[in-house]
Amino acid sequence: MTDTLERDLDDSEIERYARHLVLPEIGEEGQLSLLRARVLIIGAGGLGAPLVQYLTSAGVGTLGIIDDDLVDLSNLQRQPIHAMADLDRPKVASAAAFAKAINPEVTIEAIQERFLPENALEVVSRFDLVADASDNPATRYLINDACYLARRPLVSAAVMRFDGQITTFKAYAGEAHGPCYRCLFGSEFADTKDSCADVGVLGALPGILGSLQAMEVIKELLAIGDSLSGRLLLYDALAASFRSIRAAADPGCPLCGPQATIRDVTHQDYAAGCVMSIDGSKYNSANRD
Repeated sequence: MTDTLERDLDDSEIERYARHLVLPEIGEEGQLSLLRARVLIIGAGGLGAPLVQYLTSAGVGTLGIIDDDLVDLSNLQRQPIHAMADLDRPKVASAAAFAKAINPEVTIEAIQERFLPENALEVVSRFDLVADASDNPATRYLINDACYLARRPLVSAAVMRFDGQITTFKAYAGEAHGPCYRCLFGSEFADTKDSCADVGVLGALPGILGSLQAMEVIKELLAIGDSLSGRLLLYDALAASFRSIRAAADPGCPLCGPQATIRDVTHQDYAAGCVMSIDGSKYNSANRD
């Protein structure tokens, strides 16, 4: 994480983060690590909402939020960081105001831009870790590639209808690295029209998966617990069940494999999504909110 001058927590921070400080796995050293951390959230929608809320509350020192969208009435069913008064307001501005109301000491970098090949590496490289809360297939592949090339851990979640999935990608991390997004979902793109706008999503579902994302982000920043790298966690809301699937790196992956051909993001085609089968079930790279 970003190096800063060492310091002690002040009285206000000791009170604010008291429940963290009594946890042996965190304590004052861990809380200071969170305060020094820089996390990028890509997307200020359904998944981005709990990420903004819980990472701000946890004291992650700098949150970057990138999104070019405006708040729409249909967003309020699943994006509680926005309100009626925010309609037609940039989502990053609404998210920043919400975060500052919770914890004014956290620095918010509101980036009202679309995440594109032209800015991806520059934006990602400014942060220690990335949380993918994007809303379209092309962006999800671009985020994966940019994080791999910039050597940044990526916590990625997705939702559709009543189902969700989450994993962590650290494919750059040595010989025993886990898979990247392309390893799991393939690099052969297929046109797909499925999206939450087309098939729907239960409003509470992004809150569950986004909260799990926030948890995994904090674990990665503190290097505690078991990482989701190499595991895909699946959630079925109707069955009230979780299922964990082991996922290995693909030696033929064009991004992270030994014969990789992807060396940058500016010359790649991020035009469409990709459909694949995992453990006999079909998952779609458009499964996101």
